[in-house]
Amino acid sequence: MLDLAGQLHEWTEEGVEFAVATVVAVGGSAPRPPGAALAVSADGTAIGSVSGGCVEGAVYDLCVQALRDGETLVERFGYSDEDAFAVGLTCGGTIDVMITPVVAVPTVGKAALEAAARAEPVALARVVRGPADLLGRALLVRPDGTYEGGLGGAAGLDRTALAQARALLDTGRTGTVELSEDGSHCPGGLTLLVESAVPPPRMIVFGAIDFAAALARAGKFLGYHVTVCDARAVFATRARFPDADEIVVDWPDRYLRRTETDARTVLCVLTHDAKFDIPLLTEALRLPVAYIGAMGSRRTHEDRDRRLREAGVSERDLARLRSPIGLDLGARTPEETAVSITAEIVAARHGGTGTPLTGSGRPIHRPDREPQPV
Repeated sequence: MLDLAGQLHEWTEEGVEFAVATVVAVGGSAPRPPGAALAVSADGTAIGSVSGGCVEGAVYDLCVQALRDGETLVERFGYSDEDAFAVGLTCGGTIDVMITPVVAVPTVGKAALEAAARAEPVALARVVRGPADLLGRALLVRPDGTYEGGLGGAAGLDRTALAQARALLDTGRTGTVELSEDGSHCPGGLTLLVESAVPPPRMIVFGAIDFAAALARAGKFLGYHVTVCDARAVFATRARFPDADEIVVDWPDRYLRRTETDARTVLCVLTHDAKFDIPLLTEALRLPVAYIGAMGSRRTHEDRDRRLREAGVSERDLARLRSPIGLDLGARTPEETAVSITAEIVAARHGGTGTPLTGSGRPIHRPDREPQPV
């Protein structure tokens, strides 16, 4: 639900009635993860998606029903072998969808929409499977541990839900948590969907070159907050990088030391100039960021590796460096190179192999990995 926070918050402010359908569980190969949502307003306007098209029509009808009846319901959709044209997921998986009318959205849910619309980090934990009297109960959690609402039930349930929600919020992840009704971690009769809304992850591109301009466009398309940094003011200009969120004129290593990064940040070093690269990468490879890539030829890479070892970078840290940057797509133009780089970033984020799906036999849709140590 929080992935539609901007529009849903507007609807609540305007008094528009709506129902929202949220993916609360997936099985097998499913096109959208938990937290994906579709909302339908009283006038029939639909926003979002729960399946990429497979069951949208049926979910739309359930939203209309929920608006009419004022009741929350959970429906499962899966592939039908008996009738390939029946409502179902042609990808072969299953999804459970919870449909909630706006009148049943708790006050904390509306507060979560407001916070997410303002780009404030927040997590919303909702009971999506369990006793009827707990279904839809919600807990809003902020990074500092403050919270609103409650799930009801045993006293320990809120404490456990709070801890689980903060853990997912810290990593910017959305997922489900299986608990017992007493709040113990043993899987029991209760499932929580924890939706995290966090500011966009950062992509910092070092080197104000034409490849950086294409990468900034691709990074914005993928939802990153893009910064371009270069020490040369004549090249680091708004005219050359209209798609960047911010442009910084500074020595790259100095800027990296003073700017904020986290486990979702990606660093793309396109300078391929030792006087910039070595101090910058020496600093970057010590940071717990998601991805570090550096542009350059094979010869540049070998020289860079040697210089980094001489600068005291350990073999373990060097192993984190993706150089030459990007996947082997045969890219030549700046735009093709940007696709190569962002494809490697996506593969690194989700544990993809970068190999063709044709003939691979691997699942197309699979759950995200747990956060990896870096």
